[in-house]
Amino acid sequence: MGIKERLTAIREKIARAAEKAGRKPEEIKLLGASKTQPPEKIREAFEAGLSLFGENYVQEAKKKKEALADLPLTWHLIGYLQRNKARDAIKIFDLIETVDRKAIAAELEKRAARHEKIIPVFIEVNVGGEETKAGVAPEDLPALVEYVLSLSHLSLEGLMTIPPYRENPEDVRPFFVRLRELKEDIERRFPEAKLRELSMGMSHDFHVAVEEGATIVRVGTALFGPRPKK
Repeated sequence: MGIKERLTAIREKIARAAEKAGRKPEEIKLLGASKTQPPEKIREAFEAGLSLFGENYVQEAKKKKEALADLPLTWHLIGYLQRNKARDAIKIFDLIETVDRKAIAAELEKRAARHEKIIPVFIEVNVGGEETKAGVAPEDLPALVEYVLSLSHLSLEGLMTIPPYRENPEDVRPFFVRLRELKEDIERRFPEAKLRELSMGMSHDFHVAVEEGATIVRVGTALFGPRPKK
């Protein structure tokens, strides 16, 4: 099965999950998680009808964006952002999904101000409390939201999470519910916060995420096949 066929199958699965939840399939954006995939695979996915892609590393994304400069692609950063990569990140990405601490928000603000840009961002939340995962703790989310909202060159658009892996996708559902509830709580606390997006769900469990309110699902191996070995 090629990328075109996989893309069709993924969209059909999204549509079924959306309909099950009483949602419209067009409410959900499919992001191709293209870490380690060569530009040729991204081009193939674009030709099949996908234009939104997510990369984990700034330098890898820079090379791919240059190689695919002839295509009208949208790029999200979906990996951990180091402060020393912030300058390049605001040039490469259309949206940064992984703001998880005040220090990185402040650095992005400084860099964006110098370029007179407003950068759309999500706050990444560690809903599973895993020490090995990035993301702000749920109890610390309101303080980080308040800080990001105070910055004039960052536009807070939503929340993102990478929940713990569970063999049964149903066992991941509570983490998706938790992120949706956090979004609702933030919007009650901060009426000025318009969190339009919930980025949650990957190849293994994106259909469950859609049922629980995801507006962006990040799909890698289900779309591209196994990641190339380095």
